[in-house]
Amino acid sequence: MCSLALLFLSLSLFLSLSLFLLLFLFLLLFLLLLLFLFLLLFLFVLVAHALSVPRPDSSGRKASLPTNMGPRRPLLHSILLYTLTLLVFYFALHWLAGRVIYQGSSSLPDPAWRDALGAEDVWLRTRDGVRIHGWWAHVGGSQFATLFLHGNAGNIGHRAPHMREILEAGSDVLVIDYRGYGRSQGRPSERGLSLDADAGYDYLAAQGKPIVLHGESLGSAVAVELATRRPVAGLILEAPFTSLRAEANTVIPLIGPLVVWGFDSKARIAQVHAPLLVIHGDHDQTVPYRLGRQLYEAAPGPKSFWTVAGGDHNDLLEAAGPEYRERLRRFYALLQIPAVARQP
Repeated sequence: MCSLALLFLSLSLFLSLSLFLLLFLFLLLFLLLLLFLFLLLFLFVLVAHALSVPRPDSSGRKASLPTNMGPRRPLLHSILLYTLTLLVFYFALHWLAGRVIYQGSSSLPDPAWRDALGAEDVWLRTRDGVRIHGWWAHVGGSQFATLFLHGNAGNIGHRAPHMREILEAGSDVLVIDYRGYGRSQGRPSERGLSLDADAGYDYLAAQGKPIVLHGESLGSAVAVELATRRPVAGLILEAPFTSLRAEANTVIPLIGPLVVWGFDSKARIAQVHAPLLVIHGDHDQTVPYRLGRQLYEAAPGPKSFWTVAGGDHNDLLEAAGPEYRERLRRFYALLQIPAVARQP
């Protein structure tokens, strides 16, 4: 029964991410089409202008335009008009791509998973007034509290297997749904996800235990950014990428980075000096394995990298098997417990 449930959750996430890639591909192809049409239109304007310029007659005098044609728009005005049109299309496409990135499930998390974990509902208020939802679970004798920041698809109900592994490895865990995901209010954005993570961190800081950040896929970038600003005992990044622009370049080379950017973990991770564990499947078809390696190489350390043999983006838990829990347990054991009194 448990295996079937895990298969269902993995399939749900796979379908969500497949839809994300298809929509993203559609938008970028649409941009190419717009660029092509713009170039044709611009070429037409140049040709039309060239044909409309009075040319000297055989006597050397400039021919005058027919009186019934009226004044013509200057070439400069035409260039400005079509450039402005292209910019409007460009930023509109960038906005649409942002809507595609955040594939939060509109369905509510299944409370049966919460109850099976012994978790409880938590409602948090972010600094900009957005109300977000999470699941909080603790285990007896734990020394750490983990803030789990999930990927761009699904909701906290899809992360119940992760919660179970973290609990069994010996850490309390809070999983939050970003704004616009599950039962949380608001609309997601890079700034918004950062504020959501802050709210989760503040909740855990009140529990009085050292905090471990555990980011999955898109959540890895949220975790890195948070770790640059708040004290953490450790940082776990699962299937991370270097930046959203680099990830977009793997979907549509050259064009993708023109319309998608942000979440630049590679530029930020040099500021993180907490112990780091990077987990990446060597068969990841969504976030290439090499991006995880590049982010790891940019980190100052102490650090370790675990390659999950045969692991894809959404089946790391299944591919890793019992070793996943054991790796977490060993990582927790290596952490030094810092003071958590410092708050921004």
